[in-house]
Amino acid sequence: MSSGTRGYHHGDLRRALLAAAVESIGESGPGALSLRDLARRAGVSHAAPAHHFGDKAGLLTAVAAEGFDLLADALREADGGLLEVGVAYVGFAVEHRAHFEVMFRTDLHRPDDPELLAAQERSGAALHASVAGLPADRPTASDPEGDALAAWSIVHGFATLWLAGALPAAVGDDHRAAARAVIHRLFPRT
Repeated sequence: MSSGTRGYHHGDLRRALLAAAVESIGESGPGALSLRDLARRAGVSHAAPAHHFGDKAGLLTAVAAEGFDLLADALREADGGLLEVGVAYVGFAVEHRAHFEVMFRTDLHRPDDPELLAAQERSGAALHASVAGLPADRPTASDPEGDALAAWSIVHGFATLWLAGALPAAVGDDHRAAARAVIHRLFPRT
């Protein structure tokens, strides 16, 4: 194997391209991402990203799938019921902003991709598991899907407002503490 071929197939090129894409999205947003710039960042030929992902939508689909997997891990690692799962969701959004900016933008990726669907299912299952831990005597106990949607809407909305800088200064500058205070107001027994 020549050193040129070895350079192209070094380590995990797909992983390196994804990392370069996340870095680029973090700097300029998903709309500015280009496969040519991605190749330059990763130090590979301009054909390498297309070889691994096909096109920009394929690359962004992989970024979204990776994001949902990271989100699932963050939600499963949260300890303390729905409240802490919600705080973990907001923490993920703030700390993995590039992923978050792509994950819910079905205009950017292929929402029917099997890898993406499986990753979404894992993150959804982690959220649903926390809802299952809510007190059985709550008024909405007979509608766990509705409770999961309410919980997701609250934390996703808070995360989106935080990232947009649209929350009042009174919430402070600690996204986890601010999220905990807001979520606790709506789910005080979690």
